[in-house]
Amino acid sequence: MKIGIYGYGNLGKGVEYAITQNDDMELVGVFTRRDPATVNLLTDGAKAYPAADIEKFKDEIDVLVICGGSATDLPTMTPALARHFNVVDSFDTHADIPTHFARVDEAAKAGGHTALISCGWDPGMFSLNRLYANAILPQGKDYTFWGKGVSQGHSDAIRRIDGVADARQYTCPVDAAVQAVRSGAQPELTTREKHTRLCYVVAKPGADTARIEQEIKTMPKYFADYDTTVHFISQEELDAEHKGIPHGGCVIRTGKTGGNQTHVIEYSLKLESNPEFTASVLAAYARAVYRLHTRGEDGCKTVFDIAPVDLSAESPETLRAHML
Repeated sequence: MKIGIYGYGNLGKGVEYAITQNDDMELVGVFTRRDPATVNLLTDGAKAYPAADIEKFKDEIDVLVICGGSATDLPTMTPALARHFNVVDSFDTHADIPTHFARVDEAAKAGGHTALISCGWDPGMFSLNRLYANAILPQGKDYTFWGKGVSQGHSDAIRRIDGVADARQYTCPVDAAVQAVRSGAQPELTTREKHTRLCYVVAKPGADTARIEQEIKTMPKYFADYDTTVHFISQEELDAEHKGIPHGGCVIRTGKTGGNQTHVIEYSLKLESNPEFTASVLAAYARAVYRLHTRGEDGCKTVFDIAPVDLSAESPETLRAHML
């Protein structure tokens, strides 16, 4: 499969890494809004091109992996590109997925292409496990815990506060809440009872740290509903101790079967690099998109529509012999 990468931030670099681990994939090129001359690719012989030139490659790319942000990039990028390419994106604004799906579906069908949206670990792998668990335990309750991990969106929100030079924010599950859920007790948990926020902030010289801390803790939608701890540290300490982008979490369903027996289904992830893992999921689903397109299954899809066999580079015979 000939893969194109549209956008070359942390996620785009992760997709390039993933391609090197899949023998049935080849990188055609990276398409960027930056000056291509400033982009250093990992793949020998691969080139970076201006994003504006993407349509010149319509006949050379089997699947285009779109590595933009969910807030402003993907809502316009994915429908526009799905008219000309088979595409995969990682749109993760859960409440807006139905609208995004409808727009991409219309564009992909108009162009005769196959698109897959909201692919990664949540939405993505966690979504699949919610579906499986709900189908198996129809009488039950779902819980999702994120972290401990870096929230890039929340970190960016802190950096936008006047007087902040840099920041990292960690989402942390409350252990007592996780253990209560694992017990099968089905507790009713508020937002504050499920997660806390841990912030490491580098203040600019002379900045009012008390004001910054207050602005963080009272920020609507981001921190106001959580118990939030703020630590002010130096740039050197932030660079040394908080440079990575780890994440993870778990999705749990507890329920009872007909004989009034309690069951707990749990799927968990511990990720050293959120973008590299997400990129690896995107690469697997790019394979599935390619296969669906060759069978004439156009339009928009989600992870719910993909058979597991289409994700694997192995043949169905090999899977039956060694994984079933």
